[in-house]
Amino acid sequence: MNNTRSQSRLNVRKNEQTRLQRPPEKKTTFETGGTTFTVDEHYQLIKQIGHGAYGVVISAFDRKNNMKVAIKKVPKAFEDLIDAKRILREIKLLKFLKHENIITLLDIQRPPHRTGYEDIYIVTDLMETDLHRVIYSRQELSDEHIQYFLYQLLRGILYLHSADVIHRDLKPSNLLVNKNCDLKICDLGLSRGFDMLKEDNLTEYVVTRWYRAPEVILNASNYTKAIDIWGVGCVFAELLGRSPLFPGEDYLDQVQRVVGVLGIPSTEDMGFIGNNSARRFIKSLPKRQRVPWSTLYPEANPIGLDLLNKMLAFNPSKRYTVEQCLAHPYFEGLHSPEEEPVCKTKFDWSFDDFTPTKPLLQSLIYEESLKFHPC
Repeated sequence: MNNTRSQSRLNVRKNEQTRLQRPPEKKTTFETGGTTFTVDEHYQLIKQIGHGAYGVVISAFDRKNNMKVAIKKVPKAFEDLIDAKRILREIKLLKFLKHENIITLLDIQRPPHRTGYEDIYIVTDLMETDLHRVIYSRQELSDEHIQYFLYQLLRGILYLHSADVIHRDLKPSNLLVNKNCDLKICDLGLSRGFDMLKEDNLTEYVVTRWYRAPEVILNASNYTKAIDIWGVGCVFAELLGRSPLFPGEDYLDQVQRVVGVLGIPSTEDMGFIGNNSARRFIKSLPKRQRVPWSTLYPEANPIGLDLLNKMLAFNPSKRYTVEQCLAHPYFEGLHSPEEEPVCKTKFDWSFDDFTPTKPLLQSLIYEESLKFHPC
């Protein structure tokens, strides 16, 4: 028995030594759009596919796994600690969430050291475009297209909500699609858990104004999953009209545009607004009647417009839940509870409760990379 234990300890030590002696993965370097990528050599550049404030995204061929992938480089990722914390949050969420309508995290490139590095490389599955580009292209969008996009979006939201995750930043550019109309939700860096929303730091809430729910615009005391349903409704309307429904130029204009379509809310429907000045502002607006959805979208499927009406209820407590949306007649022939998986466990948000510093964030992201590159 003792000999067996001794041999086991010896094997453990040998394995540890093997890991310590393992040479670092070989790297390849290439440049695209003025940005230099340094990644594991089994990734071969195809082309640049995106560029924004966050960095550059390329498509690449992964020779090790014989598949095309997307690689996002976030340069100088730790200059803004709030942004860096969002990246950590997104990595942890994507590692946890496993659903075909949510982008899949395939790899985090291991930085050269635990701290002191600046760039982050995130590898995900490759999608051809996003819904924003589709909406503003010449591609015809039939009712069947819209129905299928919306169904997949709600299917992904059902899974998120079941895991205690609210996306908070749903908009067409955060919905990736490909030629056969598959859709995947991305950009989860602003996501929160249900309980976290009550004490959220609103200064960090930088969601695109046009898709913000009334309770967010009007600084309600707390938010719910209904925020995401409003976002889905705004995406639905943009698919129908090929233009944004509420393109507010500022905070006040955003409120006026919402009221201009939905009409002045009743006293009951303003009950969720704890901000007295916001209530007074709405009451001061010229009396507006609701504009029928059929007037705005005369070519749309009336059953779809009924669903849109349920999604874009001013009062969040009267808005449909994701389950009610999926069960709506608009998705007859698509909706099947057996084909709409929920998450078996809640996402653990406890990791998020820390004050970010550059060395701490670098170390935490390095730890995440080790799950893909044990060393």
